[in-house]
Amino acid sequence: MNKTIYDKRNISMVMDLYELTMANGYLSEKDRNDYVTFDVFYRKNPDNGGYAIFAGLEQVIEYIEQMHFDQEDIDYLRSLHLFSEDFLEYLKTYHFKGDLFAFPEGTIMYPNEPIITVRAPLIDAQLVETAILAEINHQSLIATKASRIVRAARGRAVSDFGARRAHNMDAAVYGARAAYIGGCVGTATVLAGQMFDIPVSGTMAHSWVMYQEDEYTAFKKFAELYPDDSILLIDTYDVLNSGVPNAIRVAKEVLEPMGKRLKGVRLDSGDLAYLSRKVRQKLDAAGLEDAIIVASNSLDEYTINSIMDQGGCIDSYGVGERLITSKSDPVFGAVYKMAEAEKDGQRIPKIKISETVEKITNPGRKKVYRVFDEEGKAVADLLTKYDERPIDTSKRYRYVDSKKPWKNMHYENYSVKELQHQVIKEGKRISAPVPLKDIQKYVWDQIHNEIWDSELRFDNPHEHYLDMSPSYYEMKMDLLYKSQNNNKEED
Repeated sequence: MNKTIYDKRNISMVMDLYELTMANGYLSEKDRNDYVTFDVFYRKNPDNGGYAIFAGLEQVIEYIEQMHFDQEDIDYLRSLHLFSEDFLEYLKTYHFKGDLFAFPEGTIMYPNEPIITVRAPLIDAQLVETAILAEINHQSLIATKASRIVRAARGRAVSDFGARRAHNMDAAVYGARAAYIGGCVGTATVLAGQMFDIPVSGTMAHSWVMYQEDEYTAFKKFAELYPDDSILLIDTYDVLNSGVPNAIRVAKEVLEPMGKRLKGVRLDSGDLAYLSRKVRQKLDAAGLEDAIIVASNSLDEYTINSIMDQGGCIDSYGVGERLITSKSDPVFGAVYKMAEAEKDGQRIPKIKISETVEKITNPGRKKVYRVFDEEGKAVADLLTKYDERPIDTSKRYRYVDSKKPWKNMHYENYSVKELQHQVIKEGKRISAPVPLKDIQKYVWDQIHNEIWDSELRFDNPHEHYLDMSPSYYEMKMDLLYKSQNNNKEED
């Protein structure tokens, strides 16, 4: 029977069918309880930018900790005639038994480094793939786009106005969460405000103005309803000859006698740079210097940059479709690849090889360090083998630039921070949820204090270095050589 959007649904079933068919096959394997390690990483920054923002971790943790299969789910899987009864019985009492390591949510991240590592029995590691990628790909994409838009606004407030253009209602709600992480001050999506304690905001629609007998009456009734929060939409008819004069009249005739001030006006069409300058002049001439100008209408970092460069007098931006869908580059592209298998007490690193160099994976359990210079700027990220000794920052450190391995390279006068930390142990979370405001502040602190300005450019940003310890690089090269020879066809 088809369900409605209001019916109960088990999010545990958000997985690709092949994960279940493979798990069904693994169940009969004698080594099904052997542990494997998978890494989540991505290969390219959105919009050819210099960085991305890690978002969605909290939802990944919630999914894994609560993962289960109801009788209704078992019955549906049985109806597919693909699975053994032993496997269906196994799913009845299923819970995730592995460990999860991750960057703190909100971490500035770069391609080809493990942002999440799953270490779990083979079946467990396989079943969580789709859900992890769905959460990380979506929220990291929107958080990154929001960060770019917020930076373009140069200190002006940016709010998420995108729900009606989101790909569905979940995308609207969790997109609002991600946008807040990326630096938006609030959202127009009420459920996101309720669920995540994000400030909500909104003005009026053109329909409010069109329904009333005239524009002045529409503004007057709205101001009487919301005297402390009146932002009037002034472009339904004629911004300069009707909208602004009527807004000023309401400010003088309705609000000021109540001891209130007009909070602001909103522009939703036209040449926003030109119109906002003219509107500012008229508001100031009327003694409404404190009234803000809000702008919306298909905005993104490029249009906002242009408005700012043209001297636009906009105090706050409401950004919709191009934020909530990341319209200019709508696919994040994180992947989930096996990095290591554990058999008979041995840890065996695994590598995926491809004719496309960018698709060759970084094998094995590993640690990721961020390397800082004397001024606290992040100069590189470093991969080491998981069991390498801790880095002694009192000594010069030799590393390998994997793109120029012939160079003899060293860090000097540096500090390091290990990026991954354990968040799930044996299926249970071991770290408390982080308040969303703290995640947003963590992003802000990194962008303003740690990341090179050259990485923040919209055009041709500096490429952040991903270095390797000599031991890790040698292990990777050895695996490449052995894999090439072991899988070569016989002559």
